[in-house]
Amino acid sequence: MNYISTRGAGAGERHTFSDILLGGLAKDGGLYLPADYPQVSAAELARWRDLPYADLAFEVLRTFCDDIPESDLRELARKTYRADVYAHARGDATSSERAADITPLHKLGDENGTTLSLLELSNGPTLAFKDMAMQLLGNLFEYTLAKTGQHLNILGATSGDTGSAAEYAMRGKQGVRVFMLSPNKKMSAFQTAQMYSLQDANIFNLAVEGVFDDAQDIVKAVSNDHAFKARYAIGTVNSINWARVVAQVVYYFRGYFAAIRGLKADASTPLADWPKVSFAVPSGNFGNVCAGHIARMMGLPIHRLVVATNENDVLDEFFRTGIYRVRGAAETFHTTSPSMDISKASNFERFVYDLLGRDPARLRALFHDVETKGGFDLAASGDFARVAQFGFVSGRSTHDTRVATIRDVWQRYQTMIDTHTADGVGVARQYLEPGIPMVVLETAQPIKFGETIREALDREAVRPAAFEGLEALPQRFEVVPADAQRVKDYIAAHTA
Repeated sequence: MNYISTRGAGAGERHTFSDILLGGLAKDGGLYLPADYPQVSAAELARWRDLPYADLAFEVLRTFCDDIPESDLRELARKTYRADVYAHARGDATSSERAADITPLHKLGDENGTTLSLLELSNGPTLAFKDMAMQLLGNLFEYTLAKTGQHLNILGATSGDTGSAAEYAMRGKQGVRVFMLSPNKKMSAFQTAQMYSLQDANIFNLAVEGVFDDAQDIVKAVSNDHAFKARYAIGTVNSINWARVVAQVVYYFRGYFAAIRGLKADASTPLADWPKVSFAVPSGNFGNVCAGHIARMMGLPIHRLVVATNENDVLDEFFRTGIYRVRGAAETFHTTSPSMDISKASNFERFVYDLLGRDPARLRALFHDVETKGGFDLAASGDFARVAQFGFVSGRSTHDTRVATIRDVWQRYQTMIDTHTADGVGVARQYLEPGIPMVVLETAQPIKFGETIREALDREAVRPAAFEGLEALPQRFEVVPADAQRVKDYIAAHTA
């Protein structure tokens, strides 16, 4: 498997999975993708559909990580996806059966002639879907660093869940330090406490005076300073890191197999005749739904990929109109689904690269317009007309609609969902089609957004026992301005 940059640097060079694992951005500022997506067959789907999660992860990952010995990769997958790590099933933390399933499919009910379900992705250590990739990333980093004798300083940005998932995955890992940027006073109380209460010596929390996009811009600026990046061994865990995305591809396969359980399809069934499933994905930085795009490009029979945004609707605007228009801090809303308060979707570049027929020159021109003009317009081009071929549709949620959805799902199905998942359910309902199961990817457990749960349901969110008293723990963090040089100085001062 060879990896290439979306912006064309190093054309003709060979980059393995291990080559790009620690680095994040390519040297030209582009994002890495496989030169060709691996293709799955009906025989492989038939063989994979009943595998335990760890073994399914191995099968999917080995198509992308062929430079890692298969015995090592299988061991890494089984070390990562263990029942004791994913034991925080909502309201049922002692259920060994649910924990062993890692990502249970929770059927809500039948609506509009089809089944609406949640794929539970938030039973990990920080109660958010980010754990599914971060736990693997932590083990991959430690494995690779031990092999090479290197060390790594991770620089990341978070709007809420990435930070805690990364820190819990990296705490205590040999050869790894984490410098995590988050928007000061713009996360929920639970999210803030999860991150800032960590006292591990290799974890550093920096609260940036600004919004998430300011923090993300700093990460990109530091990554593009190649001399600093090399001197201080800077890596990233944001979804610009390819390993994050490929780890998320796995649960699309898992969700698909769960949604078609009981339906006949085997190795003799042509791939085109396998049942179709749609996925609705709460989206901010486009990483989670980009993994679905990749799974679909591999041949997984996905019908629609439903992009659900909150009031920060840059992605919904694009998929409706062909206009990609990033917003500045003044136009970025602080909402009750704060992990999606993002107006510059970093992973979107990977999809646009495919949309443009993998033409790096055209992609560079478009993203030059993003930097100089604030966006680009594909409405009049044939490129935008091709969006439908990739299965994408979209919709937008607001505070009022997400509160109403939380209340409706609780009253109708006795299921409590968080604010982001509510955005996903609300938009998914716009695209239900008879006979095609709709799977909403759960974002987090409701306790992470307790204030809105109280508003919607007039009751407290379910809190797994392991998180009692979290907000009362001492917190350790430092407030910094939205300035890349100040962050560089901090890293230099705290790196041995």
